Parts: sequence; C-alpha cells; structure tokens
Amino acid sequence: SETRHAKIDTELGEILLVARGPALVGCYCPGHWYPPAASSIGSPVDPDTDAVLGPAGTQLREYLAGERRTFDIRTATSGDEFSEQVWDLLRAIPYGTTTTYGRLAEQLGNRALAQGVGQAVGHNPLSIFVPCHRVIGSDGSLTGFAGGLVRKRRLLELEEPAEIRATRLF
Repeated sequence: SETRHAKIDTELGEILLVARGPALVGCYCPGHWYPPAASSIGSPVDPDTDAVLGPAGTQLREYLAGERRTFDIRTATSGDEFSEQVWDLLRAIPYGTTTTYGRLAEQLGNRALAQGVGQAVGHNPLSIFVPCHRVIGSDGSLTGFAGGLVRKRRLLELEEPAEIRATRLF
C-alpha cells in the first residue's frame, strides 16, 4: 500500500498529512516534537487529486473553521498495544470536552500509568484527527502538545462552549 504525503496550508500553519493505502496515518503541525522520518512519508502528491489526502485536508479546514465537529476519514495507527489502547480512548473524547492523563490511566485500570499515557498521547501520529489536544493537566492547565501549546489552546478554544470559556484559567 503506497505511502504518500501532502502539505496543506491552514491557520495552524502548514500541516503535513500522510496516507498509506486507503487510510490517513499522519497529521503533523510545523515544529512537531516527533515528526515522521522523511523516509517514512512516501512521495509528495497533489492533495486535490488524492482520494485520502484531499478529503482529509478539506475536513481539517472545515473543522478549523468551526464547520465540522467529527471526521469521517479512515485512519490507521501502528503503535504498540498500550499506545493503541490510549489512542482508542482519545478517539472517544467528545468534541468540546476535555479529560486528564490521570483519568485516561484510570480508564486503563491504573492511575500509575499516567506518565505512560502522557507519552502515548504525545506520540499520537494523527494530531487533531485523534484528538490528543483534549487531554489537559489534572489542575486544568495546558500541558504538552506535540504540535505546540499555542495550537493546543487554539484547538480547545475552537471547541469550547461559551459558558465554559468565561470560567477557564488559560
């Protein structure tokens, strides 16, 4: 299954989208903490003519414009078993809500897993599509986001109900 990529301009900067076969496998912001190896993203393609990257770019722009709350793009991740469990939990966090690393660890059965949960969240290859930005610190603070805290704040503000916006700390 052919791996390929495209860069799309968004208000968050130039986003790198990576597809393998019929699935989106990567979404990376500029300056991402854990960018993919150049050898792993395949050839550049025109997103407008690609059956995966075109719709992914369109849906991402719609989401950033506040016109879309969910994505209907086929995605695929290839992490270890623990990472996949964490990423499945991220997929289940509803739009406009947040959770903490500790709560995710508890969902996996052990609060002591919070640090490992944080590492798996940070290595999520599908930023935004798998909503790692919805995970915050236990005190409500913005904590690490591989795409940068300014982008994390923007994504949370985009999703935030007005009545909550009036009460938040950041």
